[in-house]
Amino acid sequence: MSEDTRVTAETRTEFGKGFARRTRAAGKIPAVIYGHGTEPQHISLPGHQTALILRKSNQVLELTIDGVESLALVKDVQKDPVTQIIEHIDLIVIRKGEKVQVEVNVHLEGESAPGTMATQDSQTVLLEVLATSIPESVTVSIEGLEDGAVVRAADIELPAGSTLITDEETVIVGVTIPTEEPDDEPAEGEGAAESTSPAPADAE
Repeated sequence: MSEDTRVTAETRTEFGKGFARRTRAAGKIPAVIYGHGTEPQHISLPGHQTALILRKSNQVLELTIDGVESLALVKDVQKDPVTQIIEHIDLIVIRKGEKVQVEVNVHLEGESAPGTMATQDSQTVLLEVLATSIPESVTVSIEGLEDGAVVRAADIELPAGSTLITDEETVIVGVTIPTEEPDDEPAEGEGAAESTSPAPADAE
């Protein structure tokens, strides 16, 4: 675990939208932590530090709450749709050695063959991994792939200790030759020929 994910949280006993607004105004983020049969615990997290941690997905926080240490996986982050300010975080208690299922980003590497286009159909895959060793992403190489090539979930090289939960036949990337758009523009000179036709004389 990294020192960057060590967070000291505060227990909170007040609830409601008004208290949440005051919490955020004080530079903190309301959160709740639950799991393993424990009662949900309402806490406040340091806003700036937590926002930096959450720039990466599937983060595990090393929490210290009232002097007690625990591990928690970030399950859900609620943001204001306009300002993108973090409004609330849901955390799940985890234990060392425990495995969890998480959505992991798929990163494409390389370029397909000249004249082709690679289309990514799936942005993530579902993996079962150790809670303390969640990969930030998995990489799929498309280097030199020809027209008609397809990369499926089963083709992904997974990190050690990971198990693929996504259907193996799920298409991740397809490679095709782009079709040209039909040219609707008039041929050069057609419009000009029409415009130079003499106008009919006015009837007397």
